[in-house]
Amino acid sequence: MLKLEIVTPEKKVFDDEVESVTVPTASGEAGSFPNHAPLVSALKPGILSYAQKGGAEKMAVSGGFIEVSANKVSVLADSAETFDEVDVDAARSEREAAEKALAAAATSPIEENAQLQQKLDAANARITLAGGAK
Repeated sequence: MLKLEIVTPEKKVFDDEVESVTVPTASGEAGSFPNHAPLVSALKPGILSYAQKGGAEKMAVSGGFIEVSANKVSVLADSAETFDEVDVDAARSEREAAEKALAAAATSPIEENAQLQQKLDAANARITLAGGAK
């Protein structure tokens, strides 16, 4: 088993034993199982999932870091929301605003658009988690 701890600036979101964890990192999805090699990576907006007692749970996360060591996975996220916490209408509004801002900044260097892209990715993850993708 792995000890999974998910913390945001506002609160401790989750703290329990799990069988496995999959997180969106800057270099792609990373899966962690018991006795996983140590890892530190930037967290990318997306869906974090974990298996616990035969079931799987998911959470929309954005920004932050993940550290894996000694059968412990620590996720320090800018935000983390469960299915029940996602406000789909707000996420759609955020997605629309990010898309408009990206379109307006289309001629800007990619580095300058990274923050807007992260906002768009975070909104899309929230919408996907809530099952409201359109």
